[in-house]
Amino acid sequence: MAIQKVLIVDDSATERYFLSDILIKNGFSVSTAESGEEAMQKIKSDRPQLILMDVVMPGKNGFQVTRSITRDPETQDVPVIICTSKGQETDRIWGLRQGARDYIVKPIDPQELLAKIASLG
Repeated sequence: MAIQKVLIVDDSATERYFLSDILIKNGFSVSTAESGEEAMQKIKSDRPQLILMDVVMPGKNGFQVTRSITRDPETQDVPVIICTSKGQETDRIWGLRQGARDYIVKPIDPQELLAKIASLG
């Protein structure tokens, strides 16, 4: 089934706008969260088909939230793509170990993001 509903989790309003703009122009339905805690609430209420997760945020970081999502039987089927400025290979490996399906380093290339989303659908 093709992915339609995407939840963007990022504490930066600029990043949320940038990602939302790319996705909406490509026919996706988008909701956003500014923190890991807000993301957990929205996942349960909005039922997104994909989550784009920042790592560095106040409160729970993106690695912790990704682990919570992928270990919860109610949400474990929702793929997470980590979108972060943390470009070290160790960060990428850690993110994938938390259950993320993919890992993109900012600044995000719109074509790369859309290709990664398409590969999940």
